[in-house]
Amino acid sequence: MPQHNPYAQGPEPGAGGTNGGAQHWLWALGGAVAASAMGGAILFAAGAFGDARPDPDLAGYSYTSDLCNRTAFTPFESANYKIKPAGSSSSSGSSGSSAQNPQYSGVQQGAVDSMWCNAELKPSGADSNDYSSTWVYSSATLHKKTDPSAEFADSYRAYGSQRSSVSYQVTPVPGIGDEAYLVSRSDDSSGSYVILGVRDGWATYQLTWSSYTSRSSSVKPPTTEQVTGLLKASATETLRKLRS
Repeated sequence: MPQHNPYAQGPEPGAGGTNGGAQHWLWALGGAVAASAMGGAILFAAGAFGDARPDPDLAGYSYTSDLCNRTAFTPFESANYKIKPAGSSSSSGSSGSSAQNPQYSGVQQGAVDSMWCNAELKPSGADSNDYSSTWVYSSATLHKKTDPSAEFADSYRAYGSQRSSVSYQVTPVPGIGDEAYLVSRSDDSSGSYVILGVRDGWATYQLTWSSYTSRSSSVKPPTTEQVTGLLKASATETLRKLRS
């Protein structure tokens, strides 16, 4: 069907004036509707209806390609956990990997900037026959398109709600960022797994402690409460460095 031009001149009224007048009125109405639709499209494109995306609130944080360089290891060192030299033999006596320690990576994308740092730690004073494995994993994400606040808390509360053979405790942590949560799991006296998640504006940060120490080890592993203190101290200083 051919499309009518709403702005074209309408036909002259008929002899009686009735049919021609009605047709002329319909043409005028069509032009008004078309003009209204065009105006609405312009308003929509300009964001006049409040649909424009808000500017990301990154709280002063910036991307770095080497998160390990910004990660605060001092709290762990003060607790007698040093960064294990790359390529050194493992605590179990087997030859170690020559991989870099700590290891870092990062990527910038349109929606998020992501950063990671993984470090293997070694307790001071451990005997050569002691077996222990301690890792600290950290990640930072700058959300540039969407606000992560709506889903942040649930992502950590899910640990305490899941049905599994392992139980977790989830507690809020005041005083760090806009909100923070601690997830802890203690399978037995020889291992611990603790996560600290922090959101500050549209920036999120996670620091994880994962360790295992053999029961025959001469080194006593830290308690969950002690690990919690280490994570809080390290996260606070690391976040400060990411804002500088």
